[in-house]
Amino acid sequence: MAKPLLLAGGPIWTGRRTVDAIGIAGDRVLAAGTRAEVAERLPGAATEIDLGGRRAIPGLIDSHIHVLRGGLTWDETTRWDDLVSLADGLERLRADAARRPPGTWLRVLGGWHPGRFREGSGPSREDLDAVAPEHPVYVQLLYEEGLLNTAGLNRILSTGEVAGLQRGADGEPTGRISGPEAFGRVLASFGSPSREMEAASTRSLIADLVSYGLTGAIDPGGFGITPASYTTMFDLWRDDLLDLRIRLYLVPASRGDELEEIRQWVRYIQPGFGDRMLRYVGMGEILSFGCHDMEGVRPFQVSQSSRAQLLEITDLLARHGWPVHMHAIFDETISAVLDVWEEVDRRRGLNGRRFSLAHAEPIGRANLERVRRLGAGIAIQNRLMYRAADSAALWGEMPAANSPPLGDIVDLGIPLGAGTDATVVAPPNPWWSLWWLVTGKSVDGARPREERHRLSVEQALTAYTRGSAWFSFEESDRGHLEAGALADVAVLTADPFEVEPDRLPEISSELTLLGGRPVHRGTGFAGLAIEP
Repeated sequence: MAKPLLLAGGPIWTGRRTVDAIGIAGDRVLAAGTRAEVAERLPGAATEIDLGGRRAIPGLIDSHIHVLRGGLTWDETTRWDDLVSLADGLERLRADAARRPPGTWLRVLGGWHPGRFREGSGPSREDLDAVAPEHPVYVQLLYEEGLLNTAGLNRILSTGEVAGLQRGADGEPTGRISGPEAFGRVLASFGSPSREMEAASTRSLIADLVSYGLTGAIDPGGFGITPASYTTMFDLWRDDLLDLRIRLYLVPASRGDELEEIRQWVRYIQPGFGDRMLRYVGMGEILSFGCHDMEGVRPFQVSQSSRAQLLEITDLLARHGWPVHMHAIFDETISAVLDVWEEVDRRRGLNGRRFSLAHAEPIGRANLERVRRLGAGIAIQNRLMYRAADSAALWGEMPAANSPPLGDIVDLGIPLGAGTDATVVAPPNPWWSLWWLVTGKSVDGARPREERHRLSVEQALTAYTRGSAWFSFEESDRGHLEAGALADVAVLTADPFEVEPDRLPEISSELTLLGGRPVHRGTGFAGLAIEP
C-alpha cells in the first residue's frame, strides 16, 4: 500500500464543512479535521501535500455527459467551446485544414453558440469554403442545425438525397441541414477511426475533464449509441487506463426495436456490473423514441402508442430491478412519463429504485410533487445557457425565466444532480455549468433566471458532487471528503466561495486526485511525487 497522504495548507470543503486537513490511506479518506487531528489518525509517516492556500473540494461528478460518444472522436473534432469570436473559430478550422490531408473531413460538433461570439452569428457556407476549400467541412449548432461547405455538400449528395436538407428559392441546396436523420447521415460519412485512435481520443477527452476537477461522469447513452460503441471504453477499463470514474446508462439504438433491444440488455446484463472505475447503472436516457422531445424548442406530443410502449418497457425494467434515467423537457412530456411511472409504481413500487428525469427545465410544481412522491431525482444541465432565448420564444418569457425551478426542487428535497449534457449541447467544462446554476445568466441575450431559482455556490457544488453521486447509489462513498469516502479530490486554481460569480468559468484544477492517485497536475504541482 502507498504511503498515506496528508493534505493541508488551504481550506478544504468536504461537502459538508470546511476543514484544515484531510488524511488519505489507500484510496479512501481516513480523517478530516484539524491538521493535528488528521496527523494523529494516519498510520505511519505520511507524504504531505501543501495546498499553498488553495481551496480543495470533492472531485466533481457530471450527472449527464456523453463522454463515451464524445470521446470516440474528440481528437478529430475542432472545438469552439472556449472561443468568443467566430473569426477565431474560422482560423482554428483553417489551421486544422493545413494539418490534415485534402479531402479529409473537418468538423465542429456542437458545444458552441453564436450568442457567445462577438459577431453575434455563426458561419456561412462561404466562410467555410474560404478557410478549407479542399476539405469537406461540417459545423453543427447544438442539435438544431448543421452547415456543410460546398465540398461537404457534394460529398453527402453523391450518395443520394438528404432528408432535412434546406433548399433555397431557386431549389439549390444551401448546405444547411436539420433533424436527427440528416445529422446521422453526415456523421456516418466520416467513417470509423481505428480502435487505437478511439482509445487515444477517449483518453484525451478524459484528460480534459480531470483538468477541470472532474473525477466522475454519468453517461446517459443517447442517439447513435450501439452495443459496439462501448468496446473502446471497456478496453481502456480492462487495461487499467481510465482516469475517470464512469457510470453507464444503456440505451436502445433503433426506433421501432426499442423493446426487443432492451429485452436483450436485460437478459445479459445486470445493473451494478463493474467496479469503482466503470459500472452499469441503469437504462436511459431514451427508452422509447416516440417519447423523446429532442431539445424542447419545437412543439411535441407523446402519442398513445408511444406511451403504451414506454409503459411496457418501464414495467419490464422495474420487474428486473433496473433504474431508469429519462430524457424529458416539456412539462407535458414529463406528465406522460410520470403517468407511466405511477402505473409501474402501483405494480412494482419505485421508491428507492433511483428513477430520474434528465433536463426537465420547465417542469411545473404539480409534476415536481409527483416526482417527490415517487422518490425520483432530477439531473439538471446548463443547456439553457445557450438556448434560453429560443426556449422563451416557445414557452413564454416568464416560464423560461423560472426554468429550471431550482428553488422548488431544493425546497421539496428532490435529489438534484448537476452536469453539462456535453459534448454537443454544451461545453464539458463544469465551471460554466456552475456559473449558470449560480448566476442564472445565459449567453444568448435572454433575461436571467429568477433569483429564487438560482443556487448558492455551496448548493451548486453539492449538486455537482454528492447530488450527482445519488444517481449511481454512491452518495455515501463519493461526492464528499469525510472519513470513509473515496479520496477523489480537486485542488482549484481559485476559490469558488470567494471569487465573483462571473469568474467561476475561469476556475480549473491545479491537482486532481482519483482515489488518492494524481490524474492531473497543473504547474503548481508539476513536481509532486507520491511515494509508494
